[in-house]
Amino acid sequence: MLRTYLLLVWTWTRAAAQYPVSLVLLGLATAVVGALDLAGIALLYANAPRIAGFTVAEVVFLYGTATTSFGLADLALGTTERLGRHIREGSLDAMLVRPVSPLVQIATEDFSPRRLGKLVPALGALALSLPALEVSWTPGRVAMVPAMIVTGAVLFGGLWVLTAAVQFVLIDVHAATKSVTYGGAFLTQYPMTVFARDFVRGVTFVIPLAFVNWQPTLYVLDRPDPLGLPAALRFAAPVAAAAVCAAAALAWRTGLRHYRSTGS
Repeated sequence: MLRTYLLLVWTWTRAAAQYPVSLVLLGLATAVVGALDLAGIALLYANAPRIAGFTVAEVVFLYGTATTSFGLADLALGTTERLGRHIREGSLDAMLVRPVSPLVQIATEDFSPRRLGKLVPALGALALSLPALEVSWTPGRVAMVPAMIVTGAVLFGGLWVLTAAVQFVLIDVHAATKSVTYGGAFLTQYPMTVFARDFVRGVTFVIPLAFVNWQPTLYVLDRPDPLGLPAALRFAAPVAAAAVCAAAALAWRTGLRHYRSTGS
């Protein structure tokens, strides 16, 4: 499956590369749009040294880790949100008779390297924030940074597939599912201390967005958990990511198994 996925990605990339100037300009535009959230953080800190107890370097670190994870997940699986459209148009029926997983076909559809532009401001934010953090760097904290980015990307990827699978039942919920994916990306850019405690519990135990970067960041910054949760949760991101992926796989397979052709 991975070989097929990479082959289809390469095919779409070669097609996009036929128009190099357009590709570069679209990539730059994507990077600029992505940097607007970073500009918003800068404006917030223009007149305040701390917000919710966090410095600008710490929030930029949260932005960098969250946006890098989301950008990787979007690059790999973001187009799965188009499932509802394929069901409405009947094009999913054609995908089901091809000797390639429909998930791979949808995930690679219209793949474009321009989406790499989302990673430019994210990686730039990490490069700026890491040296500015007032942290006593230990091997564990150093290792946690790439680990949280990888597990965050896996968690976001699981959420992409899980919310896409919902469209097998509720076809016209594309906009609503974005509140989990794109909304989750925006949410994880800021400290959870800016949100109500019940809301934080919800994104910890129901939709585990807190494990994208919040819980690992508490370990990196050596901060106490505002909810008083056990310190072990700071290392539970792989478990949360695995649980989301398992739920996504079950939902996707169940949706395919019960899918009835549109007849088109």
